[in-house]
Amino acid sequence: MSTEPTAPEPERLSDKLARRRDRHMKRSRLYRIVFAIVAFVVVAIGVVAIPLPGPGWAIVFVGLGMLALEFDWAERLLSKVLDRAESAQRAAAAASPAQKALAGVATALGIAAFVVAAILWDIPLVPLI
Repeated sequence: MSTEPTAPEPERLSDKLARRRDRHMKRSRLYRIVFAIVAFVVVAIGVVAIPLPGPGWAIVFVGLGMLALEFDWAERLLSKVLDRAESAQRAAAAASPAQKALAGVATALGIAAFVVAAILWDIPLVPLI
């Protein structure tokens, strides 16, 4: 039997979100209405930006996080997304060294294939404006 203390389990992101939502709900109605409108605009900008180079999905998730402070449906959706992200993080941390090496090799091969395709098919790497 070990007498070493175990590290406390890190707080889940969904628990942090619930605490932040409690604080948000105490704000004035006008603030919350403007906040919700801004959140919908952020999600819309993110959706438009998804096919473009850049952080389209990240913008959508930021807007979803904002909406989750105001709406139950958005909180449930964001909670599912966060749970999946946390489980993927745990799975990646638990991967064997061979799996990590294989993933690195696959990534390097994918980048090399893109560079070869860009050279052979004259694909511009920087979009021309």
